[in-house]
Amino acid sequence: MVLAVAGMAFLVLPLAGLLVRAPWSTMPERLAEPQVLEALRLSLVTATIATAVCLVLGVPLAWLLARVPFPGRRLVRALVTIPLVLPPVVGGVALLLVLGRRGLVGQWLESTFGFSLPFTTAGVVVAEAFVAMPFLVISVEGALRAADLRYEEAAATLGASRWIVFRRVTMPLIAPGIVAGAVLCWARALGEFGATITFAGNFPGRTQTMPLAVYLALETEPDAAIVLSLLLLVVSVAILAGLRDRWVTSA
Repeated sequence: MVLAVAGMAFLVLPLAGLLVRAPWSTMPERLAEPQVLEALRLSLVTATIATAVCLVLGVPLAWLLARVPFPGRRLVRALVTIPLVLPPVVGGVALLLVLGRRGLVGQWLESTFGFSLPFTTAGVVVAEAFVAMPFLVISVEGALRAADLRYEEAAATLGASRWIVFRRVTMPLIAPGIVAGAVLCWARALGEFGATITFAGNFPGRTQTMPLAVYLALETEPDAAIVLSLLLLVVSVAILAGLRDRWVTSA
């Protein structure tokens, strides 16, 4: 019990420190500053788009890992989960080497389409999706492995096509896992810092998300950094709590 309380204190006290040290008297003025609202808007938009990208790409990948046996599946699973343990800055460097203007793919994109990802809002989305997708894949793969295959087999014996089985049977079974994965993915994308600043830079209105704005404010104006951190904490807790309630209810 003592260790449990110590563990809780270790996690909660730093967050309580934000509340204690927050400059409440100047909070409304600081929150209404254009750069704060712009950073918040950009964070919410890019995290949401990154989560959508992860859903489109991650759900099929999770299904492949869970349901299709193929040589090297363990290696593929390990590669997919590498961003979980890879330092975000290293992830940003890796993205630059592949998608940068002189990268393996980025050079072709620029010469063929005149399109460059680094230091753009799209680059923020790419960086966030790169570090966040493993959370979705792991959650959905676990849900697929836990789903009872007898329901799918029964639907197939009744004449349902594979698409109908997936849409009417499999998806409802794994929906809680998808929601949980999407929540974790969105939260990770919202708080992403290292890969974003390395791959997309820190340009106000274009690539400066809330974590980057906190870092910049901490160097020049600590009170503003506290306000931004508190705002990011409130948004994260509100969204996660709301979606978690729906997940638990649906489960």
